[in-house]
Amino acid sequence: MLTTVKLRDQWRTLEKRLPDDWESIRLRLRTEQASELQRAARVLAPMGVGRVGDELVLTIRRAGGGAGPDAARRLFARLDEERVWCLVEQEDVAVAEAPQDGDRASKEATVPVATSWDEALADLPGDWSDLLCALELDSTALLPRTALLCAPLNPTRDLATTGFTFRSARRKGYGVSPAMARRCFERLDAEGIPARVSVLRLLAETENVATQGAVWYVDGKQL
Repeated sequence: MLTTVKLRDQWRTLEKRLPDDWESIRLRLRTEQASELQRAARVLAPMGVGRVGDELVLTIRRAGGGAGPDAARRLFARLDEERVWCLVEQEDVAVAEAPQDGDRASKEATVPVATSWDEALADLPGDWSDLLCALELDSTALLPRTALLCAPLNPTRDLATTGFTFRSARRKGYGVSPAMARRCFERLDAEGIPARVSVLRLLAETENVATQGAVWYVDGKQL
Protein backbone atom coordinates (compact mmCIF):
# COMPACT_ATOMS: atom_id res chain seq x y z
CA MET A 1 0.00 0.00 0.00
CA LEU A 2 1.42 3.42 -0.94
CA THR A 3 0.01 5.43 1.94
CA THR A 4 -2.67 5.48 4.60
CA VAL A 5 -2.87 9.29 4.56
CA LYS A 6 -5.73 10.80 2.61
CA LEU A 7 -4.76 12.81 -0.46
CA ARG A 8 -6.37 15.98 0.85
CA ASP A 9 -4.33 15.71 4.07
CA GLN A 10 -1.16 15.14 2.08
CA TRP A 11 -1.81 18.34 0.17
CA ARG A 12 -2.57 20.23 3.40
CA THR A 13 0.83 19.20 4.76
CA LEU A 14 2.62 20.25 1.57
CA GLU A 15 0.77 23.56 1.47
CA LYS A 16 1.87 24.45 5.01
CA ARG A 17 5.51 24.00 4.01
CA LEU A 18 5.35 26.29 0.99
CA PRO A 19 7.23 29.61 1.12
CA ASP A 20 5.19 32.75 1.68
CA ASP A 21 5.89 33.99 -1.85
CA TRP A 22 4.96 30.79 -3.70
CA GLU A 23 3.06 31.17 -6.96
CA SER A 24 2.72 27.61 -8.25
CA ILE A 25 3.68 24.07 -7.28
CA ARG A 26 4.16 21.09 -9.58
CA LEU A 27 3.13 17.71 -8.16
CA ARG A 28 3.55 14.05 -9.15
CA LEU A 29 0.78 11.65 -8.17
CA ARG A 30 0.64 7.84 -8.15
CA THR A 31 -2.30 5.59 -7.37
CA GLU A 32 -2.09 2.54 -5.14
CA GLN A 33 -3.58 0.42 -7.90
CA ALA A 34 -2.18 1.06 -11.39
CA SER A 35 -5.63 0.34 -12.82
CA GLU A 36 -7.01 3.39 -10.97
CA LEU A 37 -4.63 5.89 -12.57
CA GLN A 38 -7.04 6.65 -15.41
CA ARG A 39 -9.86 7.13 -12.93
CA ALA A 40 -7.78 9.62 -10.97
CA ALA A 41 -6.92 11.42 -14.21
CA ARG A 42 -10.61 11.85 -15.02
CA VAL A 43 -11.35 13.34 -11.59
CA LEU A 44 -8.40 15.73 -11.81
CA ALA A 45 -9.00 16.65 -15.46
CA PRO A 46 -10.37 20.16 -14.59
CA MET A 47 -6.89 21.00 -13.25
CA GLY A 48 -5.22 20.22 -16.57
CA VAL A 49 -3.53 17.06 -15.28
CA GLY A 50 -1.08 15.25 -17.55
CA ARG A 51 0.26 11.69 -17.55
CA VAL A 52 3.92 10.67 -17.60
CA GLY A 53 4.37 6.91 -17.52
CA ASP A 54 2.61 5.53 -14.45
CA GLU A 55 2.28 8.95 -12.79
CA LEU A 56 0.08 12.01 -13.12
CA VAL A 57 1.57 15.49 -13.19
CA LEU A 58 -0.37 18.60 -12.20
CA THR A 59 0.34 22.19 -11.28
CA ILE A 60 -1.52 24.07 -8.54
CA ARG A 61 -1.52 27.84 -8.97
CA ARG A 62 -1.88 30.15 -6.01
CA ALA A 63 -3.83 32.68 -8.10
CA GLY A 64 -6.83 30.35 -7.92
CA GLY A 65 -9.33 29.33 -10.56
CA GLY A 66 -9.67 25.83 -11.98
CA ALA A 67 -6.12 24.93 -10.93
CA GLY A 68 -6.08 26.78 -7.61
CA PRO A 69 -5.73 25.47 -4.04
CA ASP A 70 -9.49 25.38 -3.44
CA ALA A 71 -10.05 23.31 -6.58
CA ALA A 72 -7.24 20.96 -5.54
CA ARG A 73 -8.74 20.42 -2.08
CA ARG A 74 -12.16 19.70 -3.58
CA LEU A 75 -10.92 17.21 -6.17
CA PHE A 76 -8.49 15.51 -3.80
CA ALA A 77 -11.34 15.06 -1.33
CA ARG A 78 -13.42 13.48 -4.10
CA LEU A 79 -10.69 10.89 -4.75
CA ASP A 80 -10.55 10.17 -1.01
CA GLU A 81 -14.32 9.69 -0.93
CA GLU A 82 -14.11 7.29 -3.89
CA ARG A 83 -11.30 5.42 -2.09
CA VAL A 84 -8.81 6.00 -4.88
CA TRP A 85 -5.72 5.98 -2.68
CA CYS A 86 -2.87 8.11 -3.95
CA LEU A 87 0.59 9.31 -3.03
CA VAL A 88 1.51 12.86 -4.02
CA GLU A 89 5.04 14.25 -4.12
CA GLN A 90 6.33 17.75 -4.65
CA GLU A 91 8.37 18.20 -7.81
CA ASP A 92 8.94 21.93 -8.18
CA VAL A 93 7.84 25.24 -6.62
CA ALA A 94 7.81 28.60 -8.40
CA VAL A 95 8.07 31.74 -6.27
CA ALA A 96 7.52 35.40 -7.03
CA GLU A 97 10.59 37.12 -8.39
CA ALA A 98 12.29 39.51 -5.97
CA PRO A 99 11.91 43.10 -7.19
CA GLN A 100 15.02 44.73 -8.59
CA ASP A 101 16.09 48.17 -7.40
CA GLY A 102 14.46 49.77 -10.43
CA ASP A 103 11.20 47.91 -9.82
CA ARG A 104 11.22 48.89 -6.15
CA ALA A 105 11.73 52.54 -7.02
CA SER A 106 8.93 52.33 -9.55
CA LYS A 107 6.53 50.92 -6.97
CA GLU A 108 7.43 53.65 -4.52
CA ALA A 109 6.41 56.19 -7.16
CA THR A 110 3.15 54.45 -8.06
CA VAL A 111 0.58 56.67 -9.75
CA PRO A 112 -2.77 56.79 -7.86
CA VAL A 113 -5.31 54.45 -9.43
CA ALA A 114 -7.83 57.24 -9.99
CA THR A 115 -5.15 59.25 -11.80
CA SER A 116 -4.28 56.18 -13.86
CA TRP A 117 -7.94 56.01 -14.92
CA ASP A 118 -7.99 59.70 -15.83
CA GLU A 119 -4.89 59.25 -17.97
CA ALA A 120 -6.36 56.21 -19.72
CA LEU A 121 -9.53 58.13 -20.60
CA ALA A 122 -7.55 61.17 -21.76
CA ASP A 123 -5.94 59.12 -24.53
CA LEU A 124 -9.28 57.99 -25.99
CA PRO A 125 -11.11 59.53 -28.95
CA GLY A 126 -13.88 61.90 -28.01
CA ASP A 127 -16.62 59.69 -29.45
CA TRP A 128 -15.86 56.49 -27.50
CA SER A 129 -18.91 54.66 -26.17
CA ASP A 130 -17.83 51.26 -24.76
CA LEU A 131 -14.60 50.05 -23.18
CA LEU A 132 -13.09 46.76 -22.10
CA CYS A 133 -10.51 47.55 -19.42
CA ALA A 134 -7.96 45.86 -17.19
CA LEU A 135 -7.18 46.50 -13.54
CA GLU A 136 -3.81 44.96 -12.64
CA LEU A 137 -2.44 44.51 -9.11
CA ASP A 138 0.99 43.80 -7.67
CA SER A 139 -0.03 40.85 -5.49
CA THR A 140 -2.67 38.12 -5.43
CA ALA A 141 -3.16 38.92 -1.74
CA LEU A 142 -4.85 42.17 -2.81
CA LEU A 143 -7.45 40.49 -5.04
CA PRO A 144 -10.24 39.88 -2.48
CA ARG A 145 -10.19 43.40 -1.02
CA THR A 146 -9.95 44.98 -4.45
CA ALA A 147 -12.93 42.96 -5.69
CA LEU A 148 -14.97 44.19 -2.72
CA LEU A 149 -14.04 47.87 -3.07
CA CYS A 150 -14.60 47.75 -6.83
CA ALA A 151 -17.81 45.70 -6.79
CA PRO A 152 -19.70 48.33 -8.89
CA LEU A 153 -17.28 47.54 -11.73
CA ASN A 154 -18.60 43.97 -11.82
CA PRO A 155 -14.94 42.86 -12.09
CA THR A 156 -14.10 39.57 -13.82
CA ARG A 157 -11.02 37.70 -12.63
CA ASP A 158 -8.35 37.55 -15.32
CA LEU A 159 -6.36 34.36 -14.73
CA ALA A 160 -3.68 35.43 -17.19
CA THR A 161 -2.69 38.34 -14.94
CA THR A 162 -2.93 39.39 -11.31
CA GLY A 163 -6.08 41.41 -11.68
CA PHE A 164 -9.49 41.84 -13.27
CA THR A 165 -11.21 42.97 -16.44
CA PHE A 166 -14.25 45.24 -16.41
CA ARG A 167 -16.46 47.13 -18.82
CA SER A 168 -17.30 50.82 -18.96
CA ALA A 169 -20.08 52.49 -20.94
CA ARG A 170 -20.00 56.23 -21.53
CA ARG A 171 -23.72 56.88 -22.04
CA LYS A 172 -25.77 53.66 -21.87
CA GLY A 173 -25.55 49.90 -22.10
CA TYR A 174 -23.47 47.36 -20.26
CA GLY A 175 -20.62 48.60 -18.12
CA VAL A 176 -19.93 50.97 -15.26
CA SER A 177 -20.01 54.70 -15.86
CA PRO A 178 -16.60 56.45 -15.96
CA ALA A 179 -17.51 58.49 -12.87
CA MET A 180 -18.49 55.42 -10.83
CA ALA A 181 -15.31 53.65 -11.92
CA ARG A 182 -13.26 56.59 -10.66
CA ARG A 183 -14.99 56.49 -7.28
CA CYS A 184 -14.04 52.81 -6.98
CA PHE A 185 -10.44 53.64 -7.77
CA GLU A 186 -10.47 56.42 -5.19
CA ARG A 187 -11.39 53.75 -2.62
CA LEU A 188 -8.31 51.76 -3.62
CA ASP A 189 -6.16 54.88 -3.28
CA ALA A 190 -7.63 55.61 0.15
CA GLU A 191 -6.53 52.16 1.36
CA GLY A 192 -3.14 52.37 -0.28
CA ILE A 193 -3.80 49.51 -2.75
CA PRO A 194 -1.52 50.00 -5.78
CA ALA A 195 -3.01 49.12 -9.15
CA ARG A 196 -2.85 50.09 -12.80
CA VAL A 197 -5.76 50.68 -15.18
CA SER A 198 -5.52 50.24 -18.93
CA VAL A 199 -7.96 50.16 -21.84
CA LEU A 200 -7.82 46.90 -23.76
CA ARG A 201 -10.47 47.53 -26.42
CA LEU A 202 -12.92 50.28 -27.33
CA LEU A 203 -15.94 50.96 -29.47
CA ALA A 204 -17.11 54.35 -30.71
CA GLU A 205 -20.56 55.71 -31.51
CA THR A 206 -22.38 52.44 -30.89
CA GLU A 207 -26.17 52.37 -31.14
CA ASN A 208 -28.06 49.70 -29.21
CA VAL A 209 -30.56 47.95 -31.48
CA ALA A 210 -32.68 45.27 -29.76
CA THR A 211 -30.00 44.93 -27.11
CA GLN A 212 -28.89 46.64 -23.92
CA GLY A 213 -25.35 47.15 -25.15
CA ALA A 214 -22.35 45.88 -27.04
CA VAL A 215 -21.08 42.34 -26.44
CA TRP A 216 -17.33 41.66 -26.44
CA TYR A 217 -15.96 38.42 -27.85
CA VAL A 218 -12.27 37.83 -27.07
CA ASP A 219 -10.57 34.54 -27.99
CA GLY A 220 -13.98 32.96 -28.53
CA LYS A 221 -15.28 34.00 -25.09
CA GLN A 222 -18.04 36.46 -24.30
CA LEU A 223 -16.94 39.12 -21.82
